[in-house]
Amino acid sequence: MIREQRNRDKLAIYYKRFMETGDIDPNVHPWVADSWRKSRELNVPSDRMVLTRRLAPEIFAERRKSHQAAIDYLESMADGVREFFQKYDLCLLLLDADCVVLKSYALPYFQMTAGEIEGVRVGIEEVGTSSISIAREHEAPFWLFGPEMWVKECHGGDACSTPVHINGELSYLMTLVAVERGEIKQDAIISILLTLRKSLESYLTQMQRIKAQEAILDATPFAVYHVMSGGDVAYANRLGLTRLAGIGVSRKDHKAPNLSDVVLNYRHTPIYNGFRGIPSHNKEVTWITEAKTYEDITTVVPLERDAEQAVSSVVVVSMPIEDLRTLVAHAAGYTSKYSLSSMVGEGTSFSAMQERAARMAKNKHHLLIQGEAGTGKQRLAHGIHQASPRAAGPLITLRCGDATPELMEQELFGIVMNAEDSHPGKLELASGGTLFLDEVEKMPKNIAARLAEFLKRGFSCRIGETVERPINVRIIAACDSDLRRLSERGLVDRELYNIVSRSIIRVPPLRSRREDIPQLVAHVLTELAAQHQMAPKTATPETIKILHDYDWPGNIKQLQSVLEYAFFNTKGNVIRPENINLMGDIKPDNKWKEDREVFVKAWKAAGGNISRLANLLNVSRVTLYRYLKKFGLEKT
Repeated sequence: MIREQRNRDKLAIYYKRFMETGDIDPNVHPWVADSWRKSRELNVPSDRMVLTRRLAPEIFAERRKSHQAAIDYLESMADGVREFFQKYDLCLLLLDADCVVLKSYALPYFQMTAGEIEGVRVGIEEVGTSSISIAREHEAPFWLFGPEMWVKECHGGDACSTPVHINGELSYLMTLVAVERGEIKQDAIISILLTLRKSLESYLTQMQRIKAQEAILDATPFAVYHVMSGGDVAYANRLGLTRLAGIGVSRKDHKAPNLSDVVLNYRHTPIYNGFRGIPSHNKEVTWITEAKTYEDITTVVPLERDAEQAVSSVVVVSMPIEDLRTLVAHAAGYTSKYSLSSMVGEGTSFSAMQERAARMAKNKHHLLIQGEAGTGKQRLAHGIHQASPRAAGPLITLRCGDATPELMEQELFGIVMNAEDSHPGKLELASGGTLFLDEVEKMPKNIAARLAEFLKRGFSCRIGETVERPINVRIIAACDSDLRRLSERGLVDRELYNIVSRSIIRVPPLRSRREDIPQLVAHVLTELAAQHQMAPKTATPETIKILHDYDWPGNIKQLQSVLEYAFFNTKGNVIRPENINLMGDIKPDNKWKEDREVFVKAWKAAGGNISRLANLLNVSRVTLYRYLKKFGLEKT
């Protein structure tokens, strides 16, 4: 609050009256009156200034360090008016929001040098009523006349203090003290102080925004540059600086690094075109340097133009294609969902398989997982990827039996549609990570042979182009049958088999590890409850025995299906034998006689075994033969 001039003699009378009687004259400013009362309640000495609350040197040094930007900026501002301050006996202080003096810029503060006052707290608890304490309490500028100050030895001068807000929060206090009444007018002191405050607020707010912007830019997965005409890099974020260093571009003798000196094809890049006023958006660019040649996706935005309409600078945003593929892979969910520890079992065969998988995960070899359908090969592949040095990279899955040969080839290697439209394949997307080839035995031999060639050379090529791109991928292949025999019979490419079979893990069928069934049942039921946020359920010993004695032709996948059906169709939290349907969601009613799809599901649940299916459906084998013929299925 900026106040008009007051009669100092009357103010002195008001002060004396309060000090002697405790009475407040109606002409005393309400904020001053409240501050006087509080100062008396706090028993603050009024004869002279007693400053005992000083921060320890090491603590004060840390505090000043955290406020160095404000201290330095105000120092630069004060330099220009220091002679003015000296001429009119003005003292300038910068305080933090807790009223600790961070810096004294001009003249002693009531006969205290900078060394004496800096690091001292001068709030109302220490010095009583002052313009500092009132400006802090009310968060508004305030002029305090000398006779209104609590400490008598300060009555000879006036003071004005103002809060400094950064983004709406009280961050600092600034005060200008006229130690002795001089020729300078009150308005001049106020104008100087408010100008300094406005300037400091603007500077610190801008600095916060710049720091936030720099933090955002440093956290992005893109390299960002501000490039001036001629190729000088005026700014680069953290990734940009790393990439510049990688191609030999660095700041020398305080000069900005220059791209035109290092990028050999600079005149053929979107940056050069940007200075001709031509923007580029997400363009695939090849950069040629003496250190290396690499590709990235680049966007160039021309900025301001000069009087002759020439572009003076451009902003460049780029990302290496390999980094982009990894980012897309993770965004698409190409990450490991399971760990090796998520596979449950304590039997001898399972434990041996799990230990071997943990060892194989650590090496760099390609890997082959063999086992019957439903044994958990996919989960094992996820666990191996997660336990490997490639865990931070993508895990890409290609199901070799899900597409036509033409689509599979495009999906695996990528394809160039035209000059502007080119798509990477899963082999490229998996770079830096793992490519899981499920049902690898179903991959056509010509595609398998091409894949084997790329893996040996370490480069891949999209369909329809001749550009070779480096690949860094580990293959985990899975096969339901004996891949070696298939390769010997000429049904699988021999070279690909040799590549993926350097390490082989065989997953045992569920019927050979029946001792793990109770643990598997408990684990599946727990997973279902957590996944669907439902109350947990348990299986009775009688139920466990039924599950233990079954052959499980569909292995763990079939067990999960059976338990899932029981979980959702059992009232209460206990699964009993009558709640178990070994055909999963296929009910043993007469629908299978009319619906081929239902019959096929039941037949698959029985593993294609007539005797087992007859027991499940409670009919004779002869009856089933009729329906096999009816639905055009082969008996086993």
